[in-house]
Amino acid sequence: MQGAIARVCMVVVAAILNHPLLFPNENTTIPEQDDELLTRMKEHQEKLEAEQKRLEQEISQTETALISDQDSYSWYFWSTLCLVIFFTIEVCRQDIMPTEIPDSMEDEDGDFNAEYISAKTVALDKSVLSNFCKTRFHSFIHESVRVREFIEGFADDLLEALRSVCNRESDLEVEDFVGLGSMFESWRVSKPPTCDLIVPFTPPRPFRFQFQLWCDPSAEIPLDLQGCGRIKLLKPGGNGTDCLCGSANLGDDMLCLLHNKNEGEKLEEHTLVELLCEKNTSYLSKDQIMRWFQISMSKAWGQISHKYDFELAFRNLDFPGALKIRFRSGKSVVLNITPAVQFEDTDAFLVSHFPSDTSNSSDTHWQLSLTVYEKNLLKHLGKKLPANSCHVHCLQIVSFLHKKQTALTGRSAFSNYHIKTALLHLLLSKRPTMWQAQNLDDRLRDLLSFLQQSLEEKRLYHVVVGNPRIPVEVLVPKIIRTAEPINLFRPLVLQRDVYAKMEEHFQEMVRNTSVLVQEYTPHFSNGYARHEFSSTDQT
Repeated sequence: MQGAIARVCMVVVAAILNHPLLFPNENTTIPEQDDELLTRMKEHQEKLEAEQKRLEQEISQTETALISDQDSYSWYFWSTLCLVIFFTIEVCRQDIMPTEIPDSMEDEDGDFNAEYISAKTVALDKSVLSNFCKTRFHSFIHESVRVREFIEGFADDLLEALRSVCNRESDLEVEDFVGLGSMFESWRVSKPPTCDLIVPFTPPRPFRFQFQLWCDPSAEIPLDLQGCGRIKLLKPGGNGTDCLCGSANLGDDMLCLLHNKNEGEKLEEHTLVELLCEKNTSYLSKDQIMRWFQISMSKAWGQISHKYDFELAFRNLDFPGALKIRFRSGKSVVLNITPAVQFEDTDAFLVSHFPSDTSNSSDTHWQLSLTVYEKNLLKHLGKKLPANSCHVHCLQIVSFLHKKQTALTGRSAFSNYHIKTALLHLLLSKRPTMWQAQNLDDRLRDLLSFLQQSLEEKRLYHVVVGNPRIPVEVLVPKIIRTAEPINLFRPLVLQRDVYAKMEEHFQEMVRNTSVLVQEYTPHFSNGYARHEFSSTDQT
């Protein structure tokens, strides 16, 4: 319709410009012999008028249902008005979300974009941030050392008792634990202290594990389970490579010195597979392992509980390793012990679950933990940074904000692991001199902006898997180093409700950053610090 109106306007303008009355009769510059020219001009005018009538008739037929019994000027007025209205609606539609926006999330003008405050514009004061870090995190340094020493001693004692209650010939063998997380990486941010331990286990001899990672071309791992792998329990001689007795007929008068195939051992093999693997398969079952772990942990604690003057409680029955130690003084320590399988001879582990992520519902797909390499990467990069660099404080501040925001608006899929991943990406991409202590406010904005952009794009890559920037000194296994990068936010593409909650959580956290930092920073008056925090400060 707009094209037709434009053509009509062009025709009208052309007709006016070529109208004969524009040349007055008293104009003596036109000689009589130009009658032929005037005749051609009149013919051209008639053609233009005919074209104008045809176009008007075409437009009139097209708009019969909308416009009737109105003169041409009124029609042009309402058409133009409708065009302006439709254009305005189309422009404004881009700024309207498909879901309802809570009143508390809108600004004074009701504009949704105003809610998404850019992290680059967050107001941060250098002196306030410095004081915040000193008063909030400095006290954790010495306390964390004492907590780690206690947890390491208690874990050694508990695992030794666990080994004693297990049958060495038919049960899983428990190895030494590996300490991970903020407590063992020196960036603890809150109370009570939380310690994360991975406890590797191995099958009893002569059984062994065979691994099928998602990046193995021969493995059939679904796309939504990237970063996972399956663990196959191989029986002695089960694949024909361990011993000739598994594939050859040795006769009745021959005896294998490794495997005595009597009925008792056959029954033992069958029982072990049933105990550890998914039904009718040889793949290790997470549910079966967790059940075994729960029973063994309860027996182990029963043997040593008389030695300790505290209470050990299971926080979550679905995850037997989720423990809480309560002392008589009222203090407590959260302890997460996660059973795992070491991947070959590397520092990578296939774990039954992550304490902050329970989205993997598959019973035979174990999640790959590269936390040891991430810990080594953080330590390696820290050696190249200036003295008193601000990278740890950046990680602590954002983790603290995340914890406080969770207390205000509830849990979301956003986790400290995402924060640490973003920080490691920034450490790999920025020059070491940019992490000086006086740049804390700028680097904190960078970290928040990186997370904000990652959420908007639904793309945050694993910092170790398939990352060519990882220094060779970190010794990442080749199969992990050359694998395709893993997008940690990939599930958000389909899980819209999870994504909406996660983004709302983060945007509110950005909005409250300045307020929370100010609220939990002591105010100095007459040279004295006022340490009066709200009741939530101790959580």
